[in-house]
Amino acid sequence: MSQSTTQTAQGIPHEIERFNITFRIQHVLMFTTFLLLSFTGWGLKYAHEPQGVASWWIRVWGGAETAGIIHRIAGITMLLDFVWHVVYLFYLLGTKKMTFDLRTTIVPLPKDIFDVIKNYLYFFGLSKEKARYGKYSYAQKFDYWAVFWGMFIIGFSGFALAFPMLITPIVPKFTSGWIWELLSIMHSDEALLAIVFILFWHFYNEHLKPENFPMSWLWITGRMSVDTLKHHHPIEYEMLFPEEAKTEKKH
Repeated sequence: MSQSTTQTAQGIPHEIERFNITFRIQHVLMFTTFLLLSFTGWGLKYAHEPQGVASWWIRVWGGAETAGIIHRIAGITMLLDFVWHVVYLFYLLGTKKMTFDLRTTIVPLPKDIFDVIKNYLYFFGLSKEKARYGKYSYAQKFDYWAVFWGMFIIGFSGFALAFPMLITPIVPKFTSGWIWELLSIMHSDEALLAIVFILFWHFYNEHLKPENFPMSWLWITGRMSVDTLKHHHPIEYEMLFPEEAKTEKKH
């Protein structure tokens, strides 16, 4: 929580710092490189087409050769950003600046399964209560871990295709007839899945919902209002402000 946070009359801050500057920089690098990879990647995929939108689009990026250079630089930057994020998490855990807590962890838990069921019961009018979340909802956890899954698939396949001479020595000889085509399909299909997922899942849940439209400022400021915290993450609110939460329940 920032020292500059404005306090209410009851001593509860108007806002809390949800993501520090390091996490925000990592996020900016991730989505910037993701957009560059998406734009140049799909241009490169259809760069052989002599006519049509693909031909026009690849020319926007200076042709296939220039687009390929941009694509590789963005890919390496994304992988380095991912490694930085993982190392930073271990640093936070090792220095105990971040601890494992069932109420704040991003790790999927059995509770998330019950939250999904409870929410669907609520949506269909079979329950009067929505699921109550800690720091992250099941949707946000799915959002986060989808990136981890994607990085291993798209990251490895992309690195192999970009630098085949480095990968060839570790590729078994019996796979030489089909491994490169498989890596190309993996890279292309995972890229399509990632683009669709980001557009229809992440953008809607974090930015395009009516309460956030046209954009949530959380990724820039790192801050969330306590009212929003109380509404969307009541378990975390009760953890951060236990006395105030008890008083509110009494009333």
